[in-house]
Amino acid sequence: MEPLVIEYPEPFFGGTPLDYWGENLEPPDYRAPWTPNSRGSEKYLPIIENAFLNVTSNPLSTFSIDVDTGAYSNVRRFLQQGQLPPPDAVRIEEMINYFKYDLAQPTGEAPFSVTIEMADCPWAQGHKLARVALQGRAVVSEERNPANLVFLIDVSGSMKNANKLPLAKESMKALLNELRPHDRVAIVTYAGAAAIALPSTPCTDKEAIRAAIDALQAGGSTHGSAGIQQAYRIARENFIPGGINRVLLATDGDFNVGTTSHEALMNLITQEAKSKVFLTVMGFGYGNIKDATLEQIANKGNGNYAYIDTFAEARRVLVDQISGTLITIAKDVKIQVEFNPQHVQAYRLIGYENRALADRDFNDDTKDAGEIGAGHQVTALYQLVPKGANLDPGVDPLRYQPAPEPETAPDRPINPEWMTVKLRYKEPEGDVSRLIEIPWASTGGDLRQATPDMQFASGVAVFGMMLRNSQHKGTANFDMVMALAEAGKKSDPERQAFIDLVVTAKTLSRQ
Repeated sequence: MEPLVIEYPEPFFGGTPLDYWGENLEPPDYRAPWTPNSRGSEKYLPIIENAFLNVTSNPLSTFSIDVDTGAYSNVRRFLQQGQLPPPDAVRIEEMINYFKYDLAQPTGEAPFSVTIEMADCPWAQGHKLARVALQGRAVVSEERNPANLVFLIDVSGSMKNANKLPLAKESMKALLNELRPHDRVAIVTYAGAAAIALPSTPCTDKEAIRAAIDALQAGGSTHGSAGIQQAYRIARENFIPGGINRVLLATDGDFNVGTTSHEALMNLITQEAKSKVFLTVMGFGYGNIKDATLEQIANKGNGNYAYIDTFAEARRVLVDQISGTLITIAKDVKIQVEFNPQHVQAYRLIGYENRALADRDFNDDTKDAGEIGAGHQVTALYQLVPKGANLDPGVDPLRYQPAPEPETAPDRPINPEWMTVKLRYKEPEGDVSRLIEIPWASTGGDLRQATPDMQFASGVAVFGMMLRNSQHKGTANFDMVMALAEAGKKSDPERQAFIDLVVTAKTLSRQ
């Protein structure tokens, strides 16, 4: 696939210059140098940003959904500790999906609704921004099915710090308070070896469960593979047909004994996921957090990944969003967007770099994809280059393909649709996917007239591009981020906290 080079004009937003966004004077490389040693032995997967693709040669964009939010809380942790995050810690889709948006609940048979919106792109004059958003069906906690939960707790020596095992223990007790008598909890620990700290116990005996949690202590090496196998074995032995069957892993990801090769660990998780037991991965601590491993474990294990930096974040994931964390309403959810070359000459998916799928994988039910939980939301943003917008003149014409016929040829009527969004998903215990198909013809307009959610999500995307120093950030700067976030913050305290983070990042970028 041949990437396109986009030429960005002067600052522009919805038809008028960005005179109120302040100076656009960000230096080419504003970020303080970051090396692996600046945060101990933390590891992040390298991200190669999605390029612009020509619709004529690449009309389809296919990817798996991702409900993970770990990147945002991790980025927040860096900024609150006075340091800009490493670029590869910034997964823009996870930052956007951290926030809640006003999306319609599904009304038909599908377990989620789909919202599409388009408006002018704030950082590139003449370009468009398209938003595709999914809203999972909400499940009232009191109405959920019984749960068979297995806590898999890393008690190795690397988990001694207060923001690791002690925080994990408090997080577990917060979740325990929300569980009901017909739910069951088991606890498996792993350090030098795996051990059963608590056999599967009904929540009629919460005191025994609390006592087992309180007794956990850190020490030794990390035999992660043994713990994983033990936890899944207990989950299978206590499997509840039609219920919630889930392993909840709490760790810093520092696997150093047993199955330690990356490939072997991923193969183990993939095999265990076939048992129809789902997975929640919670990362704790800093200095040696293995974000790369934890995110991939969640992806391979039909699961979700959250980074727990504070007890407030633990409550958010395990109490406020308990249904989304525990209840899977659809699995192997894939999105494929087809763009109409009569209106769109190029596009770029913002984020989801590590969730890309081959176009042929969309209809292949054997190909794994992401899960969506009850009440969960997923947002994807595309930057579109409409027909007639300027591309960089340095891009040479194709040598081995004839030039396409003019789209305005008399014998080719104009189709008003700009794109068609297709989704495939399976029921949580199903093996055959179902198809949703939605054509979209509206072009939107001035972003300032778009919904507050569209403006805010755009601001988060710009923030991510700034932190990554993206080659695609165009005329973006931190003032643009704050203007968009202010326009879309409403009365949401999490959105206000985001704006505070932007102020911090702007200050750090000038040091």
